Amino acid sequence: MADTLYDKIWDEHQIAINSDDSSLIYIDRHLVHEVTSPQAFEGLKIEKRDLWNKSSIYAVSDHNVPTNDRESGIEDKISKLQVDTLIENCKENDITYFDLNDINQGIVHVIGPELGITQPGMTLVCGDSHTSTHGALAALAFGIGTSDVEHVLATQCINVKKAKNMRINIKNKLNQFVTPKDLILYIIKKIGTSGGTGHTIEFSGECVSNMSIEGRMTICNMSIEAGAKSGIVAFDDKTLDYIVGRKHSPKKLILDKAIKYWETLHSDSDASFDTSFDFDASLITPQVSWGTSPEMTVDIDGKIPDPSAINDVDKKESIIRALEYMDLKPNQKVSSIMLDKVFIGSCTNSRIEDLRQAASVLKGKKIAKNIKLALVVPGSGHVKVQAENEGLDKIFKESGFEWREPGCSMCLGMNDDSLSPYERCASTSNRNFEGRQGDKGRTHLVSPAMAAMAAVKGHFSSFSD
Repeated sequence: MADTLYDKIWDEHQIAINSDDSSLIYIDRHLVHEVTSPQAFEGLKIEKRDLWNKSSIYAVSDHNVPTNDRESGIEDKISKLQVDTLIENCKENDITYFDLNDINQGIVHVIGPELGITQPGMTLVCGDSHTSTHGALAALAFGIGTSDVEHVLATQCINVKKAKNMRINIKNKLNQFVTPKDLILYIIKKIGTSGGTGHTIEFSGECVSNMSIEGRMTICNMSIEAGAKSGIVAFDDKTLDYIVGRKHSPKKLILDKAIKYWETLHSDSDASFDTSFDFDASLITPQVSWGTSPEMTVDIDGKIPDPSAINDVDKKESIIRALEYMDLKPNQKVSSIMLDKVFIGSCTNSRIEDLRQAASVLKGKKIAKNIKLALVVPGSGHVKVQAENEGLDKIFKESGFEWREPGCSMCLGMNDDSLSPYERCASTSNRNFEGRQGDKGRTHLVSPAMAAMAAVKGHFSSFSD
């Protein structure tokens, strides 16, 4: 019987099928951060349960950590408590923890792949919805809730219902200045934020084959914004080149056996998918989100939708509400939107490739006077060092950007980096719902290149202007 890549990994890890049609699945890797783990560890203490497999767990603080002046510590009491609690839980349970001063520290979905913790064919979970990022390495990765975090810590297993299979095939190549971020925003715009609901999405086609692993991480990361449980890409030579030699990757003694297994990690040619979509990468232009959902996105030379032209009542009301929240007008040109802040970072776009894209746009330029703050936040200590070795930090600082320490930063309003009420931000993060980057803050999702261009112009602009 022909299988999809998702089917193959699922079948390898399925222990039992439950009476409610859910399955008990074995988990190979468990990533932990400070936000969703305290209650899980507390539950284990109350029930006096031990951890099943400590060596499978890796922990890092990222959501609440300061990206500036770390020597002064964490000022917010709740943030400090969450970080301190994670440190204490890791000490008590002998779990690998990457401290704020460790070069391995960073955003959990950046350090997992770059350290070789994430490997092809694995099941991987984390108490964070964007765990789907790791699917770029032909792994089955998905976010879980706090109670499930406790369950995996105690049993190394999880009860979950199998998703349907979806294939998104993208032919041809992306044009100049069009990035994987533009691609995934375009896809979400077309299929909607519920288009992938109940599915695991496998991304395939010439465009994906030509895409870097970093780019694949970006599209898998935002498969969640399309409503999917996971995103995944088949193993190929690029995957192998990325994995070999990393800190926690298989050593030479077992590498040959690992590769033989990894080479099976693709959908069979005659495998059946429940849902399929086809897109042409050559037709895609740089994208900018205008509203309070990733599907509220338009081309850079486009206009804000007019709700009076929408027949669907629910959709019309959501557009009207988004226009009010974002303080935009129907038929307004996207290029007319003036900005207050620019953020380059997050688990979507904080890797070395992302920083190179932004720096190439900024080189020799200065940010506009109306930009109050422009931040570049590397995804990890390793990304930060590499960028500095390449001189990217100098380009950012000379243009007027602040160069920060690794962390989630302004992706969400959970740390010192946030928007003030009514401030408007060009952000390379993944979510733009009301208040995501701070109370009453207004978020526009864009690629690193577009964020850099917007910083220079002070508003959104095509690269030909």
